[in-house]
Amino acid sequence: MKAVLLGVGQAGGKLTTALAEFDADAGYGAVLDALAVNTASADLNPLPLDTVLVGQSRVNGHGVGGDNELGAEVMTEDAVEVLDALAPKVNAAAEALFVVAGLGGGTGSGGAPVLVRELSRVYDIPVYAVGILPGRDEGAMYQVNAGRSLKTLVREADATLLLDNDAWRSSGESVEGGYAAINASMAKRVGLLLAAGESVEGVAESVVDTSEVINTLRAGGMAAAGFASAPAAADPEENVTTVMSTVRSAVMTGMSLPNATEADAALVAIAGDPERISRKGAEKARKWLQEETGSMQVRGGDFPLDSDQVAALVLLGGVERSRRVEEFLERARQAVRDEPEGQPDPAEAFQNDELDDLL
Repeated sequence: MKAVLLGVGQAGGKLTTALAEFDADAGYGAVLDALAVNTASADLNPLPLDTVLVGQSRVNGHGVGGDNELGAEVMTEDAVEVLDALAPKVNAAAEALFVVAGLGGGTGSGGAPVLVRELSRVYDIPVYAVGILPGRDEGAMYQVNAGRSLKTLVREADATLLLDNDAWRSSGESVEGGYAAINASMAKRVGLLLAAGESVEGVAESVVDTSEVINTLRAGGMAAAGFASAPAAADPEENVTTVMSTVRSAVMTGMSLPNATEADAALVAIAGDPERISRKGAEKARKWLQEETGSMQVRGGDFPLDSDQVAALVLLGGVERSRRVEEFLERARQAVRDEPEGQPDPAEAFQNDELDDLL
């Protein structure tokens, strides 16, 4: 899938950078171009991407301080500037746009839904979002911001691929080290998803291509991506169990949104040397995924690579009913309940369907 990336806010800019670098280092050529947008100049300066600083008349390059309503207002006012900067990057080869944002901060949570809406008006190709959910230790304001933004973003985007920070930070890691590891893990998942069918080494029996990805995400709503790998034997007959266990690991322990096992649609791509991939194992894994997700729309295919490992890339579309999503939304609701009395309620829009749109 040929894609153009648009990173919004600090977390969005860093993950977009990681995605672009993963694709460039692997030589896949799936990422056509990338742009980072923020209200804070200090967050844009270190990025090796083209950037757009918005909201200068309102916040003078100092960010919106976690105020996602202000983030939405600023992005609405300066959306044309962003679209103008993005336009030369979206050529006829582009098959999708990805808006990448952290949903806890002000610029990302407020600005991403605005840009997704505007891009959907301008372009006929799918506009997907990659949303980063804040961890429990990131503060009540971040929980509330994300709860509000998530509802709006899911409604505006063709599909929203979620990454849960809580599930990816290892205990004992520094904050910066933890986020760097998260970005690397998510870049691999999304990067391989984009690259499937683009840059293959060898001949596959059934290549996963762009249409398979788009059809899996056509269910809309929330999506999740999983990845796992293991050493492969030279004889494919010895890899039946390896392929099965790798797909299970990708779903059970390697998902960007843990416990997201009930889905409307799914895609499983088995990556590795075509001479080592067990067709029997791949078919058994596809049937297992169908039973596990409860979906009758489970697509499968190969991703040929020159490797002595076999890997599984799993994409789940329509995972709104996952326990993890419900747990997260309850955290956001609890953050609202824990607000001291007398303070303005920043999440009123989150609880009122008529007002939940940040725009």
